[in-house]
Amino acid sequence: MTAHPTAPTSTAPPAPEPGLVDPAFTDPAFTGDLDVDFPELTRRYQRELLAHCYRMSGSVHEAEDLVQETFLRAWKAYHRFEGRSSVRTWLYRIATNVCLTSLEGRPRRPLPTGLGTSDSVAGDALEHDAEVPWLEPVPDTAVTVAERDSIRLAFVAALQHLPARQRAVLILRDVLRWSAAEVASALETTPAAVNSALQRAHAQMAARGLTDETVESELTPGQRQLLERYVEAFWRKDIDTIVSMLTAEAVWEMPPFTGWYRGAENIGRLIDTQCPGGVNDMPMLPTSANGQPAFGLYMRAPEGGFVPFHLQVLDLDGDRVRHVSAFFDPDLFARFGLPDRLPADHR
Repeated sequence: MTAHPTAPTSTAPPAPEPGLVDPAFTDPAFTGDLDVDFPELTRRYQRELLAHCYRMSGSVHEAEDLVQETFLRAWKAYHRFEGRSSVRTWLYRIATNVCLTSLEGRPRRPLPTGLGTSDSVAGDALEHDAEVPWLEPVPDTAVTVAERDSIRLAFVAALQHLPARQRAVLILRDVLRWSAAEVASALETTPAAVNSALQRAHAQMAARGLTDETVESELTPGQRQLLERYVEAFWRKDIDTIVSMLTAEAVWEMPPFTGWYRGAENIGRLIDTQCPGGVNDMPMLPTSANGQPAFGLYMRAPEGGFVPFHLQVLDLDGDRVRHVSAFFDPDLFARFGLPDRLPADHR
């Protein structure tokens, strides 16, 4: 993640940015010292602003750029802030409008299940589409723990189906718990328009059965045992055991491949017949993404050792796996702090 912008050394104040001050709030902790306070504030809010920009954009690397732009605009306007609004509210206002400007005219970021196509049958030809701007997972380490409820992969994927302004309204109202008046001020509209947009957003989200509260609590001991067995089953390529750990209507998707697969038996055949790894070819290292358990799966290389293959993000239903999003992007391994190679004797 890139650091916040460094304040220029000139003592002359930067040009003001219009529309960034909300007189409805006060922040008694503000001291007005640009050199001391601004770098501290950017560090304090960087992780939650990254989560906010990620919900809006569906991309971690875009979210990092959007946060950087947010801090740049905030620094330029900081001299006229004067504690007349909550710092957090002020920064979220800027970040939201930065996101809306960036998203204008851009296509949404889907997962294969969101393309509107029917599910595939194992054995069908795999279709790769690198032109689609696919939704990306976010490492839990990049965002605050308190935000895991609202960064669940399915929730963020559902958000991408909303127009950008509806997306912003839903996040500000339902995730950040702003009032309609606060959202209206931030988006330069009316409370009535905010409420109307929120109603339309709720209707679309309800049709998909998703809210920011669909995330489960911490893993149970049974779920931890399930994940240990899951890793062992892939190492042994034990298809029967893998199938037994999936719900009957489980879903498997793997961007940038456009197909998606429903049903435990169908997924088992996919792994059995179209996954190139064999027995003892696929070690997995644990991580966490979007508030969910995740694994970096490696594949044995012809020259020895194991190289990144895909990153799996799992959605659990009790002691079963109901959804796997397997991201075929080796660059994700570094982003998640996973090694770029495992030795040949790794087990």
